[in-house]
Amino acid sequence: MKFKSLLTTAAIALGLATGAVAQDKTKVGFVYVGPVGDGGWTYEHNKGRLAIEEEFGDKVETVFVESVPEGPDAERVMTQMALEGADLIFTTSFGYMDPTINVAKKFPNVKFEHATGYKMADNVSVYSARFYEGRAVQGHIAGKMTESNIIGYIGSYPIPEVIRGINSAYIHAKKANPDVQFKIVWAYTWFDPAKEADAASVLIEQGADVILQHTDSTAPQAAAQEAGNVITFGQASDMSEYAPKPRVSSIIDNWGPYYIARTRAVMDGTWTSSNTWDGIGPGMVEIGEISDAVPADIKEEALALKAALADGSYHAFTGPLKKQDGSDWLAEGEVADDGTLAGMNFYVEGLEGDIPQ
Repeated sequence: MKFKSLLTTAAIALGLATGAVAQDKTKVGFVYVGPVGDGGWTYEHNKGRLAIEEEFGDKVETVFVESVPEGPDAERVMTQMALEGADLIFTTSFGYMDPTINVAKKFPNVKFEHATGYKMADNVSVYSARFYEGRAVQGHIAGKMTESNIIGYIGSYPIPEVIRGINSAYIHAKKANPDVQFKIVWAYTWFDPAKEADAASVLIEQGADVILQHTDSTAPQAAAQEAGNVITFGQASDMSEYAPKPRVSSIIDNWGPYYIARTRAVMDGTWTSSNTWDGIGPGMVEIGEISDAVPADIKEEALALKAALADGSYHAFTGPLKKQDGSDWLAEGEVADDGTLAGMNFYVEGLEGDIPQ
């Protein structure tokens, strides 16, 4: 009996110890606007989640909910994650901004990280990438490679992040080729393959032989492939299954290092609310391999531009630049300040059409 009692005591102790280990796990949640298989934005955020698991092993537990609409449903999902014990929650779309702030007020001990927004709190950080640097590289290649001089751009929503990208791509396409014209179609979605394919088809019908996109699926790539002599660029992810053509390069969002660092900060108690906006230099924005469909001299120019953006010797928004209405914006050699870029609500001179309200 004494031996059995000792075994029982040991088993209970082991069970308690195991429970203690389980409770010590840091629980990290992710709220995604699209499906993890979108091949673009959400796919890359999910790669960041998997990087956390690889880095910390059984010290963490990660959970996610995909295809969460921006609005009240997002607030419900975040609340449920917090109630289920999440220590850190990443909310990965601009439209999650107010829901994130609202839920964070109810759970002051939970840390929140909101992607691409600007509203902060003691337990809410914001983070984004300087995607506009990648758009500059894409714009240069696009301007050099277009034969019709018509470049199509699929916009998601008319928010500053998207407007910055359009402006940056246009500025650098125009520098490379003064004859270029941009045609912009607003899809009013982050992820809807049917809408994205239709937008690409409309642009191709209007003469565009280059398609840029700020939407998340590979549908525009497929539409361009079907059309024939049209080139594209991967958005958020490499989309290399369409290389070497139509996809000739890409912007890749590299979230893994940031997600690992912020998770570690929660684990070691050093997490504080912060605002992170990194680009090519720190590695948060990567330029996908430039395919052999791009002539060697154009590739060399694009890589030189990438290097200058990375080391800070060149800024994507460097004057002289005017606004679309002809008013002066940046003088010769002047660079845009982050405040203006963060709230950008205007086109630069030369772009046609109005920004939807």
